[in-house]
Amino acid sequence: MSTAPSTQQVVFIVPPLVHVLDLAGPVQLFYEAIEYGAPYQLRYCSFQNQLISSAGLAIGPVESFTQLQLQPSDLLVIPGMEMGYIRSTALKTEQDFLTWLREQHHQGIIICSVCTGAFLVAQAGLLDGRKCTTHWKRLAELQTTYPQVITQQDRLFIQDSGVYTSAGVTAGIDMALAILEERQGPLFVSKIARELVVYLRRGPHHSQKSVYLDYRNHINVAVHQVQDWLITNLQTRITLDELAQVAGMSTRNLTRTFRKETGLSICDYTTLLRLERARTLRQNPGMTLEAIAGQCGFQDARQLRRIWQQDASKNSTHHLSKLNEQIDETRIK
Repeated sequence: MSTAPSTQQVVFIVPPLVHVLDLAGPVQLFYEAIEYGAPYQLRYCSFQNQLISSAGLAIGPVESFTQLQLQPSDLLVIPGMEMGYIRSTALKTEQDFLTWLREQHHQGIIICSVCTGAFLVAQAGLLDGRKCTTHWKRLAELQTTYPQVITQQDRLFIQDSGVYTSAGVTAGIDMALAILEERQGPLFVSKIARELVVYLRRGPHHSQKSVYLDYRNHINVAVHQVQDWLITNLQTRITLDELAQVAGMSTRNLTRTFRKETGLSICDYTTLLRLERARTLRQNPGMTLEAIAGQCGFQDARQLRRIWQQDASKNSTHHLSKLNEQIDETRIK
């Protein structure tokens, strides 16, 4: 006879001047998990009484952290906050909370931070000698302020010895999805991702910047329509004539306009999209490189591997070289 799983607490530590999306993203995800039957209880606490978000939203009342009784299966989530508070002396005076946080980790509680929440975790000494990340704009400051931490550039989230850290804003959702998948399985988490309309699930090695968002800093509606169409039709053979119909202009005009607005040819942009999609699918251990190539619009696995290598050789960014390292040679023989 099976027994019902015990309820696990997901506790959100709400700091002063919290960034609302850093808090709301993971909160909504675990709320949806509860709606789908996962055994979680959401709780909110802080080490201060009066809470206002960085955007001026009043928050409260919430529990004091001293009221919590946690078990090793529980989670502590620390969202990001304004750097002005972090740089002030106020955080350093919260010694009771910092001591409590260290004790929770020593008892096996999983600690998770979003964005600048990593600074609070580092202040407690829990990132000393551990790999970690934060928002790309704050990475150098984290390393300088806490020299014992091992910062990792261009990572969405990292887990090291029971401490998760993640990059800014929506990366907190990616981290929460990964944690939920570890606990509930991939089928369950895929339902939650669909419920949240998460278009593309990103893994820990994804760059903090995405080609899906790059090259969109223009106001040409027709080019945006073409870019949207390409993203949703990567697995098909794409012709300029089809794209011209989407844009409502001639192929010659589209070719010229697309390069003017994005700085790339349509072919180069499409290749970047396909590589990004391939990198995402590569995280699924059940997919062969041949299957990945087919879903991304490449002729076969050999073409995908060749373009991977060509792109890595001319582009020294971390995520492309990392992707090339991950290719399993045995899958394409």
